[in-house]
Amino acid sequence: MSIQTTISATTQPSAGLHLPEGFLWGAATASYQIEGAAAADGRTTSIWDTFSHTPGKVQGGDTGDVADDHYNRYREDVALMKELGLQAYRFSIAWPRITPQVTAHGLGPVNEAGLDFYSRLLDELLEAGISPAATLYHWDLPQALEDAGGWPERATAERFAEYAGLVAARLGDRIGTFITLNEPWCSSYLGYGSGVHAPGRTDHAAVLAAVHHLNLGHGLAAAAIRAERPEATIGLTLNLAWVRPQTEAPADVAAAERVDGLQNRVFLDPVLRGSYPQDIVEATASVSDWSFVKDGDLDLIHQPLDVLGVNYYSPTVVRAYDGVGEREEADGHGASSASPWPACGDIEFPQQPGPYTDMGWSIDARGMTELLVRMHREHPGLELMVTENGAAFPDVVGPDGTIDDTDRIAYLRDHIEAVSDAVAAGAPVRGYYVWSLLDNFEWGYGYSKRFGVVHVDYDTQQRTPKASARWYRDLVRAHAG
Repeated sequence: MSIQTTISATTQPSAGLHLPEGFLWGAATASYQIEGAAAADGRTTSIWDTFSHTPGKVQGGDTGDVADDHYNRYREDVALMKELGLQAYRFSIAWPRITPQVTAHGLGPVNEAGLDFYSRLLDELLEAGISPAATLYHWDLPQALEDAGGWPERATAERFAEYAGLVAARLGDRIGTFITLNEPWCSSYLGYGSGVHAPGRTDHAAVLAAVHHLNLGHGLAAAAIRAERPEATIGLTLNLAWVRPQTEAPADVAAAERVDGLQNRVFLDPVLRGSYPQDIVEATASVSDWSFVKDGDLDLIHQPLDVLGVNYYSPTVVRAYDGVGEREEADGHGASSASPWPACGDIEFPQQPGPYTDMGWSIDARGMTELLVRMHREHPGLELMVTENGAAFPDVVGPDGTIDDTDRIAYLRDHIEAVSDAVAAGAPVRGYYVWSLLDNFEWGYGYSKRFGVVHVDYDTQQRTPKASARWYRDLVRAHAG
């Protein structure tokens, strides 16, 4: 359906934004969340196939087997992007489509059919005038590598680098930006700590080993991409947290510093400084001796970074746990008896006052400004990109088929204005990708949460742009460089 004919304008685009010349406007998705075609054209099983097919792991027993059927409908989806006026599209490549026979010892043969899908997608995007940004890892690890130990094992980082070099060699002539990893915090802490994400393990020692090998995988992959494409723009996307203490009491401030280290600095420091934060190594000494860090690893991780991708949704507030009553951990990532956080049994994550999104996440756009300004202050000269920002709300389809999602428009407006405030404060933010283009498979929540600016009827696969889609289109028109 046409955006013009299916959406009534309810909110005017933000005016007076302070953004740099050439600011890039885009939307983002991820392979397992939208592609479907789980067994098509040689694709093999990922950890999310296994996890979602395990009873009790995903709400409603949902899987990504079909998802948005983007694998077969990508032309329709690119046409939607063009109608929205998007300048860029961030998607991810499904590793199990590219080297489906990978083992801990080698990639195995290349799957030409898998490469061909992404080649056709890239051509379609470029024909539509949309710059492609390809994420090489958005959580769909080949199951064979998890069977060999997964991200806690060094071999996974080594195979990832080989896969990154292969993609760069075969598709890199048409990829505007390479993003090595998406949110390695989620891959490590939720996948190996709380177990609410694939592969569903609950082992804090494995969390820390996964953190290091994800960092190592990024560094090795960046080098492999540059070996194939010296001119490549290479980024890393982190879900940085705006961590605040509940009060200014010393115990709460210390709790916030530790959580900041575990969420932010344990990824930022090795990539941008070539070291791990010593306070976090000491705080987690009872969990791990960090012997997985080998001589020379930090030099391998500390590769030049062209752009840092920042994903922001909600603030993180912590306080010291006094041992009285049940410890509170309102992290909003899914119910689990296990905490994702190593060495944090004395810290609480209290529920914050509303308003909330449908994920139960409190809404506070100030965190967007604070994080971007902090990155500029601590790492001057580093280019920044908002690679995800958006919100799930319980969208209602009206009698005429329209979706008047004014709550999402308000969320996006406030957060984009917060990006503008960061730019005004000097932060070199070069673009913004709304999450998400389409409603999709929302990990452990299945299809119960909708983040898209385009509604998807999962029975018919009909796409219907929401009011937020027209709002975003008009914003892009008003502010495109």
